[in-house]
Amino acid sequence: MKISNKVSAYSGFQDLADVIEGYIKNVENPTEILLSGAKEFVDDLLKLPKPISRIRKSGYVHLIDSFAYRKLKSEVEVGWGKYYGPMVEHGTRNMNANPHVYPLWNKNKEKYYKTMLTKAGLTTW
Repeated sequence: MKISNKVSAYSGFQDLADVIEGYIKNVENPTEILLSGAKEFVDDLLKLPKPISRIRKSGYVHLIDSFAYRKLKSEVEVGWGKYYGPMVEHGTRNMNANPHVYPLWNKNKEKYYKTMLTKAGLTTW
């Protein structure tokens, strides 16, 4: 099969190469993309209703208010600011689990994925 117009046949590949190059530029720093999803997740966690606490001393921070995220070298962590957060989430020998992080993630994970894909410039797929 003979291609009569070599320029137009090549321009399709060039367009594809340009698109791929744009995606690569957007994804050069994946930590920033993860941060966008983590920020939205923590914002939703902070909106969870707070169970009534019997602790009334000054300076007390409720477990719900302690959710945060942090950027490490090549990853992003989301979690509690209190050491006992995982114990509340998963339970212990003496206490039943009271999960709140995993159910919220499972309910809204598509929203967080979409946020990260938008940040990466990959929403056209």
